Amino acid sequence: MQKRKTLKGLLAVSAVAAMFSTAGVYAQSPATAAQSGAATQTESSAKLSAGDEKALVDMAQANINEIAAAKIALNKAQSSDVKAFAQRMVDDHGAALAKVQPVAQQKGVTLPTEPDAMHKTMAAELEKQSGEAFDKMYMENAGTKDHEMVLSKLQSDAKNIKDPDVKALADAHTPVVEQHLKSAQQMTK
Repeated sequence: MQKRKTLKGLLAVSAVAAMFSTAGVYAQSPATAAQSGAATQTESSAKLSAGDEKALVDMAQANINEIAAAKIALNKAQSSDVKAFAQRMVDDHGAALAKVQPVAQQKGVTLPTEPDAMHKTMAAELEKQSGEAFDKMYMENAGTKDHEMVLSKLQSDAKNIKDPDVKALADAHTPVVEQHLKSAQQMTK
């Protein structure tokens, strides 16, 4: 009998505790919603300038283009040096893209998800090549010409970037692109 009363008491206390903990959750929900709304407003008010948005999109597009071409080279390149260069492009540009994406998301910028039209055409041309002709075409286009173009865009965009997060990305990308260009130029000599 005593055990029964103790058990009923424990059940009653548990039920009361459960009600209060649930009420506490409901009481906190509006505050959490208000906090989320405030965070969304803060992100919206931190809207990027057109130049900063363009710089983020340009960085993402360049990384996507390089990764796509390098993946083709990993499969088709004849030279072990070209394959090593392609692997470095996948690694470095993959890491760079992984840094651009969260900043873009935080700033509300939609990034491209695939190579642009020019690079899709280049990929189709690369697919038609094999052996030394492939290696030469890949290194001249994805290696040298693309990195020259990307470096030029980075330097041009960097002059107009106002957002410190976007500026930091551009500053971090520039020496990597310069090194890739230097390596590609040495390989195509």
